[in-house]
Amino acid sequence: MSENKVIIHDEKWIIRPCEVYKEEYSDCRSLKARFHQYFIFGKMIECSQWKTDYSNCQKFFSSGNETAYKNLIESEKKRRQERLTAHYGNNVWEKRTEPPENWNSPLPEWLVNKQKNSYLTTKAQQIKEGNVSDIEYALPCTIL
Repeated sequence: MSENKVIIHDEKWIIRPCEVYKEEYSDCRSLKARFHQYFIFGKMIECSQWKTDYSNCQKFFSSGNETAYKNLIESEKKRRQERLTAHYGNNVWEKRTEPPENWNSPLPEWLVNKQKNSYLTTKAQQIKEGNVSDIEYALPCTIL
Protein backbone atom coordinates (compact mmCIF):
# COMPACT_ATOMS: atom_id res chain seq x y z
CA MET A 1 0.00 0.00 0.00
CA SER A 2 1.61 3.27 -1.10
CA GLU A 3 1.07 6.47 0.79
CA ASN A 4 0.64 9.69 -1.15
CA LYS A 5 2.46 12.45 0.61
CA VAL A 6 0.62 15.77 0.44
CA ILE A 7 3.02 18.68 0.20
CA ILE A 8 1.75 22.02 1.43
CA HIS A 9 3.19 25.03 -0.32
CA ASP A 10 2.65 27.83 2.20
CA GLU A 11 4.55 30.38 0.15
CA LYS A 12 2.97 29.63 -3.22
CA TRP A 13 1.25 33.02 -3.13
CA ILE A 14 4.65 34.67 -3.68
CA ILE A 15 5.00 33.09 -7.13
CA ARG A 16 3.85 35.26 -9.99
CA PRO A 17 2.15 33.84 -13.09
CA CYS A 18 4.82 32.23 -15.27
CA GLU A 19 4.18 34.62 -18.16
CA VAL A 20 5.21 37.54 -15.94
CA TYR A 21 8.73 36.11 -15.60
CA LYS A 22 8.92 35.67 -19.36
CA GLU A 23 7.73 39.25 -19.97
CA GLU A 24 10.17 40.64 -17.40
CA TYR A 25 13.04 38.82 -19.10
CA SER A 26 11.99 40.09 -22.51
CA ASP A 27 11.56 43.63 -21.19
CA CYS A 28 14.89 43.55 -19.34
CA ARG A 29 16.71 42.72 -22.59
CA SER A 30 14.87 45.24 -24.78
CA LEU A 31 16.74 48.16 -26.33
CA LYS A 32 14.73 50.68 -24.34
CA ALA A 33 15.44 48.88 -21.06
CA ARG A 34 19.14 48.56 -21.88
CA PHE A 35 19.37 52.29 -22.53
CA HIS A 36 17.54 52.99 -19.26
CA GLN A 37 19.82 50.60 -17.33
CA TYR A 38 22.92 52.27 -18.75
CA PHE A 39 21.56 55.71 -17.91
CA ILE A 40 20.57 54.79 -14.32
CA PHE A 41 23.26 52.28 -13.30
CA GLY A 42 26.07 53.10 -15.72
CA LYS A 43 25.99 49.52 -17.00
CA MET A 44 23.55 46.93 -18.27
CA ILE A 45 22.09 44.74 -15.57
CA GLU A 46 21.98 40.95 -15.59
CA CYS A 47 18.63 39.60 -16.82
CA SER A 48 19.24 35.85 -16.66
CA GLN A 49 17.49 35.44 -13.30
CA TRP A 50 14.17 36.26 -14.95
CA LYS A 51 14.77 33.48 -17.49
CA THR A 52 15.73 31.05 -14.71
CA ASP A 53 12.62 31.99 -12.75
CA TYR A 54 10.46 31.43 -15.82
CA SER A 55 11.99 27.99 -16.31
CA ASN A 56 11.50 27.09 -12.64
CA CYS A 57 7.93 28.33 -12.73
CA GLN A 58 7.19 26.15 -15.77
CA LYS A 59 8.80 23.12 -14.12
CA PHE A 60 6.88 23.61 -10.88
CA PHE A 61 3.46 24.11 -12.43
CA SER A 62 3.82 21.44 -15.10
CA SER A 63 5.36 18.63 -13.04
CA GLY A 64 5.34 19.78 -9.41
CA ASN A 65 9.14 19.92 -9.24
CA GLU A 66 9.97 20.76 -5.61
CA THR A 67 13.51 21.96 -6.36
CA ALA A 68 12.12 24.43 -8.91
CA TYR A 69 9.57 25.59 -6.31
CA LYS A 70 12.24 26.19 -3.66
CA ASN A 71 14.51 28.01 -6.12
CA LEU A 72 11.65 30.22 -7.28
CA ILE A 73 10.59 31.10 -3.72
CA GLU A 74 14.20 31.87 -2.80
CA SER A 75 14.57 34.11 -5.86
CA GLU A 76 11.35 36.00 -5.09
CA LYS A 77 12.41 36.53 -1.46
CA LYS A 78 15.81 37.81 -2.57
CA ARG A 79 14.16 40.15 -5.09
CA ARG A 80 11.79 41.47 -2.41
CA GLN A 81 14.64 41.96 0.07
CA GLU A 82 16.66 43.95 -2.48
CA ARG A 83 13.62 46.10 -3.31
CA LEU A 84 12.92 46.87 0.37
CA THR A 85 16.52 47.44 1.48
CA ALA A 86 16.12 51.23 1.51
CA HIS A 87 12.83 50.95 3.39
CA TYR A 88 14.29 48.81 6.15
CA GLY A 89 17.45 50.90 6.28
CA ASN A 90 15.51 54.16 6.72
CA ASN A 91 16.18 55.62 10.16
CA VAL A 92 14.78 59.10 9.46
CA TRP A 93 11.12 58.32 10.11
CA GLU A 94 9.69 56.52 13.10
CA LYS A 95 7.57 53.61 11.91
CA ARG A 96 4.01 53.39 13.21
CA THR A 97 2.72 50.39 15.10
CA GLU A 98 -0.91 51.50 14.78
CA PRO A 99 -2.86 54.14 12.83
CA PRO A 100 -3.22 57.67 14.22
CA GLU A 101 -6.11 58.22 16.65
CA ASN A 102 -8.02 60.50 14.27
CA TRP A 103 -7.49 58.50 11.06
CA ASN A 104 -11.24 58.20 10.45
CA SER A 105 -12.41 61.62 11.63
CA PRO A 106 -14.86 63.52 9.38
CA LEU A 107 -13.47 65.67 6.59
CA PRO A 108 -13.30 69.43 7.13
CA GLU A 109 -16.40 71.34 6.01
CA TRP A 110 -14.55 73.17 3.20
CA LEU A 111 -13.43 69.86 1.69
CA VAL A 112 -16.92 68.35 1.90
CA ASN A 113 -18.32 71.42 0.09
CA LYS A 114 -15.57 71.26 -2.53
CA GLN A 115 -16.25 67.62 -3.40
CA LYS A 116 -20.04 67.97 -3.32
CA ASN A 117 -20.32 68.64 -7.07
CA SER A 118 -17.34 66.60 -8.21
CA TYR A 119 -17.62 64.04 -10.99
CA LEU A 120 -16.87 61.11 -8.65
CA THR A 121 -19.47 62.20 -6.11
CA THR A 122 -22.08 62.65 -8.85
CA LYS A 123 -21.34 59.21 -10.34
CA ALA A 124 -21.35 57.54 -6.91
CA GLN A 125 -24.76 59.07 -6.19
CA GLN A 126 -26.10 57.93 -9.57
CA ILE A 127 -24.91 54.38 -8.89
CA LYS A 128 -26.50 54.36 -5.42
CA GLU A 129 -29.80 55.55 -6.91
CA GLY A 130 -29.59 53.07 -9.79
CA ASN A 131 -29.60 55.81 -12.45
CA VAL A 132 -26.64 54.36 -14.37
CA SER A 133 -27.05 51.88 -17.21
CA ASP A 134 -25.25 48.55 -16.94
CA ILE A 135 -23.15 49.38 -19.98
CA GLU A 136 -22.01 52.73 -18.60
CA TYR A 137 -21.25 51.17 -15.21
CA ALA A 138 -19.19 48.35 -16.76
CA LEU A 139 -16.94 50.57 -18.91
CA PRO A 140 -13.36 50.60 -17.66
CA CYS A 141 -11.68 53.82 -16.65
CA THR A 142 -8.59 54.80 -18.61
CA ILE A 143 -6.15 57.37 -17.33
CA LEU A 144 -3.72 58.60 -19.93
